[in-house]
Amino acid sequence: MNKLYFYNTLTRKKEIFKSIKKSEVGLYTCGPTVYNFAHIGNLRTYIFEDILNRVLFYNNYKVKRVMNITDVGHLSGDQNMGEDKLEKGAKRENKTTWEIAEFYTEALKNDFKLLNILEPNIWCKATDYIKEQIDLIKILEKKNYTYKTSDGIYYDTSKFKDYNKLSHLDLDTLREGARIEINIEKKNPTDFALWKFSHKDSKRQMEWDSPWGIGFPGWHIECSAMSLKFLADQLDIHCGGIDHINIHHTNEIAQSEGATGKKFFNYWMHGAFLNIEGGKKMAKSEENFLTLENALIKQGINPLVYRFLALQVHYRKPMEYSQEGIKNAQKGLNHLYNQVMELGKEKGEVDNNFKKKFLEAINDDLNMPQVLGVVQELLKANLVNKDKLKTILDFDKVLGLRIEENLMQEKFLDQVQKLIDLRKLARDKKEFIKSDELRIEIEKLGYNIKDTKDGQIVKKI
Repeated sequence: MNKLYFYNTLTRKKEIFKSIKKSEVGLYTCGPTVYNFAHIGNLRTYIFEDILNRVLFYNNYKVKRVMNITDVGHLSGDQNMGEDKLEKGAKRENKTTWEIAEFYTEALKNDFKLLNILEPNIWCKATDYIKEQIDLIKILEKKNYTYKTSDGIYYDTSKFKDYNKLSHLDLDTLREGARIEINIEKKNPTDFALWKFSHKDSKRQMEWDSPWGIGFPGWHIECSAMSLKFLADQLDIHCGGIDHINIHHTNEIAQSEGATGKKFFNYWMHGAFLNIEGGKKMAKSEENFLTLENALIKQGINPLVYRFLALQVHYRKPMEYSQEGIKNAQKGLNHLYNQVMELGKEKGEVDNNFKKKFLEAINDDLNMPQVLGVVQELLKANLVNKDKLKTILDFDKVLGLRIEENLMQEKFLDQVQKLIDLRKLARDKKEFIKSDELRIEIEKLGYNIKDTKDGQIVKKI
């Protein structure tokens, strides 16, 4: 296997990747809370995780990727207080929580298709695995990690050694952050709910019976229960956004390792924020979020332009979003497509020298900005076009820009095609004056035409 290097949040350094099982990888990617559309900040994280998935495939690993769907338990406050986001979404749209969850889950899957993000092997909804979550809480209870309050069953973080090993923040800082929402019954500010009780004076749409009373699981327990169910012996890589480090992923580690007595995941990888409005984090809570629909599709922009834009910034660096950036990315992607079109359609062999450069870049902690540099170097290199084409199509297994599909989809109106065919005939007969006249007619219809050794290359103006 090729040497792969990933930055591990757990150790705060770049490490050689070694999977638990030879040639196989267990990958858990934190999914959405499905009470609204995914915003393009969320989608940036999913693009990073897709690149990781594709890089593992490219390096000949068999990947088992699991992604959760949070359809219950995520409250409006991360410290186990506030309204359930699904219940809130249901009230907003006058639907049931089940309808809200189904609608926005399908919307996310559609976004994945538009961005050419490969779907995980397993989608797992929190509501489908209530039993597994209850069973995990029972284990923690037997090991004396839990205590009961008037509103639920809580995890006592003081009983877990190295609670801060993922965040690398001192406990006082974590405790101070946890004091934003005050619950006087909690023993420690960082303690979190494993099971929440339903209010006695109102009935929730989503609630279940349990050994502790009717209620619903806390947000964090679902990811531990489902990752242990599907990846128990393949806990290789766990991913998410950097906003998950200090609370969600820290709590996952505490409850999972508390229950099993074993290390949870070996590698933790996190994507940085997407910022708008002068460095402000994009978030649904801030009501400043953009979706693929309102940011690109309504503007007539191919969603893959956003994927191309995301490739230009390393996943661990903050990314600034602007209309100017999108327009430049649109020009850049169209330029790339046109460069590839000029190579013709005959495929040769993958160039090994450029494949080596490509591997070095993707295997160096997913260095996609460097990869795009390698792509341009390839397209300008002194190689035969058919080998360039085969090589760029091989690279697109990771880039995911649908380059070959774009080549195959270039169709012209019958009128334009007739002029193209007549011009080819004129050039074959060396009737160059007539050829130039036909070129002008083609340009009037909105197309440029260029002559190459591989034939006529036609593209929209």
